[in-house]
Amino acid sequence: MNNVITLASRSAAPTSPTMGTPDPIQLHADAHNALAMALHYLRQPQANVPGAARKAVQALAALRSLGNADMCTSASGRA
Repeated sequence: MNNVITLASRSAAPTSPTMGTPDPIQLHADAHNALAMALHYLRQPQANVPGAARKAVQALAALRSLGNADMCTSASGRA
């Protein structure tokens, strides 16, 4: 007799936030990366000012989204 054990009872690994839910870590990383690229563009001998400006706008958008995210960061919560 062959006993088969199914693994269906195992819970799945946590998933990323659902669509529309801002992930503060990702927003922070997006802002950091965009600013790093803007600085990279400006430090080149042939400075790419339009590219740096686009990246700065992306960074500001990520920071704005991070600031608008309504998330509880303290143990007591917000009222």
